[in-house]
Amino acid sequence: MNEKLIIETLEEKTELKEKVYQNTLQTFSNLKKEVAIFSAFMSKQLGSKGEVLLKENGAFEIEFHFGGEVLIFSMHTDIFNFDDSHFIHQSDYLKHDNKRSYCGVIKVYNFLSDSFKYNRNNDLGYLIARMFINIENHYFVEGKRQLGFLYNDFENAIIDETSIKAVVESCVLYATEFDLLVPPFNEVKEITVYQKIEQMGNASIKTGKRLGFQFQADSDHISY
Repeated sequence: MNEKLIIETLEEKTELKEKVYQNTLQTFSNLKKEVAIFSAFMSKQLGSKGEVLLKENGAFEIEFHFGGEVLIFSMHTDIFNFDDSHFIHQSDYLKHDNKRSYCGVIKVYNFLSDSFKYNRNNDLGYLIARMFINIENHYFVEGKRQLGFLYNDFENAIIDETSIKAVVESCVLYATEFDLLVPPFNEVKEITVYQKIEQMGNASIKTGKRLGFQFQADSDHISY
């Protein structure tokens, strides 16, 4: 009896997760197309005023460079569920079918272009958004500022080219407005000999947009 139940459960979960994975993979493929279109548009509009670069790092990651910024879109290959306290479990949409809570995830990180240009491996990047897609192609986004409240209608929102384009544009807008701030003096007043030796020729002292500050003050739904 238990053996039969185990096999049935495994088969059901495997089928469910494979379907969610395929939906997420298709979404990521469409996202790459939208970023490529947006990259070409920005390159044409900016011309020589700003470097725009799109780079693919394997099947599950792309780098989008623009205006001194880098957005990295990265698809996770695993499928996730959510803690019972998560807001999505409060909707009738999930109460009618709990399989809808299983999601694939695409993460968006923001880095500085110079971090890559000068090989500053100690520099910080920030997770600014996570896009979740389920078995029915419903989606929501957790993220910073507008990314945290514009895309949270999981019960009704279906992922499509229009919604992907909107999320990409919101990520670009957030990164553009998310300025590099001078860290507090006391946070950077000390330096080791090793750090100074490393710094020679490549300025490898750690840099980040909010280094020494509380990034949570940006009003978000992501904890760091």
